Amino acid sequence: MKLNLDIVPLNSWLDNGKEPLIISGPCSAETEEQLLATAKLLAATGKVSVLRAGIWKPRTRPGEFEGIGSIGLEWLKRAKEETGLPTAIEVATAKHVEEALAAGVDILWVGARSTANPFTVQEIADALQGADVPVLVKNPVNPDLSLWIGALERINRAGIKKLGAIHRGFSSFEKTSFRNEPMWDLAIQLKTVAPELPIINDPSHICGNRELIPYISQKALDLDMQGLMIESHLDPSVAWTDAKQQVTPAALAELVDRLALRKADSDNPVFEDQLAVLRKDIDALDDVIIQKVGERMKIVEKIGEFKRDNSVTILQVSRWDEIVEKRTAIASALKLDKDFTVKLLELIHNESIRKQNEIMNTKTSVEA
Repeated sequence: MKLNLDIVPLNSWLDNGKEPLIISGPCSAETEEQLLATAKLLAATGKVSVLRAGIWKPRTRPGEFEGIGSIGLEWLKRAKEETGLPTAIEVATAKHVEEALAAGVDILWVGARSTANPFTVQEIADALQGADVPVLVKNPVNPDLSLWIGALERINRAGIKKLGAIHRGFSSFEKTSFRNEPMWDLAIQLKTVAPELPIINDPSHICGNRELIPYISQKALDLDMQGLMIESHLDPSVAWTDAKQQVTPAALAELVDRLALRKADSDNPVFEDQLAVLRKDIDALDDVIIQKVGERMKIVEKIGEFKRDNSVTILQVSRWDEIVEKRTAIASALKLDKDFTVKLLELIHNESIRKQNEIMNTKTSVEA
């Protein structure tokens, strides 16, 4: 499936010659002095294409700092005048959209909490009717690709052709080193169904701490994402929100300098020829894998018939544990990642259960 989005290329609405695109600025606009000082330092690095700042901050619990509000738009306007950097903010209501457009904000983005609610997205889309402004849509908090796609489609149908996505990671019950799990596969799926859609990575919100930002940033670029949104503060130690995930402008410049920017393809004919040979080998192996899975499922069907005829339950926990233990041991010897192996086995096992369940609920010719 390919998405039918009516959009224009990123370089047609933000052509500043810098690669990758770097959107940076404080998590929150706290004071006019803080915002202006940070903006000037970011502009001086020569690495930043767009200045971002949080004006309205949707917080998890009441009583936390929820943004400076509309007055911050005036500060942002002044920062743009003094640095020449286009500006970007998050909007979560129709009123936010109206005020941002009236203040001349250059780029708007829809936050993760808003993306998760189609009613909110539609309200924002309705407010955008007739506007000629770039809009970026963050992935929803929960790992739901359809919600993400739906939000992009709603904004696009409002007439917004300068459209992009922001990958900021997803909430997960599992506690890991990340604030939000990257779940790269969902971002890759979005690129697959909408290859023309620019995707910006937000390592600040994925990481939750500045130490991991370089790693996530490089991986995002290696997956052919078009840019990064990295939070930067004059002095992160005194930031009013998300202090641990913000970097200084100087640290941002150093981080960007260390990133390796790789091409999506190559003009080298020798490289292309060798790549074509390797891909042909991959295709042949993929064909064998699919064939073997098909053969496995034929045996699964026989097992299902045998269990049905002998009134045996579908799920055999001890057998599943045995499969996982043996196959992960083999996979480890072959230098395959354990998590990958378990996920692959689970996919095959779930399909096996589905097939056996169908057979269990099909009467034999004798019973009929």
